[in-house]
Amino acid sequence: MSRGAPFVGAVLNAVSGPAPGLAGEAAFRLFCNPLRRGKILPRERAVHERAVTEELAVNGKRVRGYRWGSGEHPVLMVHGWQSRASRYAGFVPRLEALGLSPVSFDAPGHGDSGGRDTTILEYREVIGQLQDKYGAFHSVIAHSLGATSAFLALRGGIKAGRLVTVSAVKDFGHFPDEFSRILGLGPDLRRDLRDRIEHRLFADVPNPWELFDATHRPGEIDVPMRIIHDEHDDMVPVEQAHALKEAYGDQAELVITVELGHRKVLGEPRVIDVAMDFIAPSSPRD
Repeated sequence: MSRGAPFVGAVLNAVSGPAPGLAGEAAFRLFCNPLRRGKILPRERAVHERAVTEELAVNGKRVRGYRWGSGEHPVLMVHGWQSRASRYAGFVPRLEALGLSPVSFDAPGHGDSGGRDTTILEYREVIGQLQDKYGAFHSVIAHSLGATSAFLALRGGIKAGRLVTVSAVKDFGHFPDEFSRILGLGPDLRRDLRDRIEHRLFADVPNPWELFDATHRPGEIDVPMRIIHDEHDDMVPVEQAHALKEAYGDQAELVITVELGHRKVLGEPRVIDVAMDFIAPSSPRD
């Protein structure tokens, strides 16, 4: 949507004058739907195709799960918005070499899963199903919205030995703000979008902006973490990583990269090295 975003935003802004409800509903539906599914990249295909697949479900939506290895010492890998599990292909052989079992899933509306949309709550539900099957996670690796979901899941009782985040979004309000910025939505539509998210998408959640904030009640997440973020991330400002570091203090290590952006960073070999260096010391072979 990025190429046509200014045009879409201009149309919504124009319609919001005579028909604010129509424009608000259209903006809300655009926000809730990924609109495009990430494709399996050539460099990912060999790893992707040797995964053991399984079918999960959340809110009536079919969810495709993936596992490499025996399932013992599971490491959960959680993708972000408009992404898919195959983006972790570079991590899989490195984790297997440590005697660990990578597990992942395509969120609803993403990859090979069903549905057209998803929420952070559905991410949390799927993560819980995978823990019910494989047990406590040796580690969790999560990118962007996946990282926000991982923090929520860990606060809700998911067990993990370590957490690695890449391009993590600390502030859940960043998502509608960034969406509105990309489209160039006017102030009234921005306020309308946040209101619909709060009262329709999460109608049963008291104060979702606080609950979904990754720094909310940090004392409830007692997991060593390494926070990886690129200084030139054009979608999630590096200040979000600094806020996470400040909230978790000595519990978190902050690693800042340069000129990798938001999406390229996940497949960068040196980023994978940094993640593995953090995960490897607690591997079952130590």
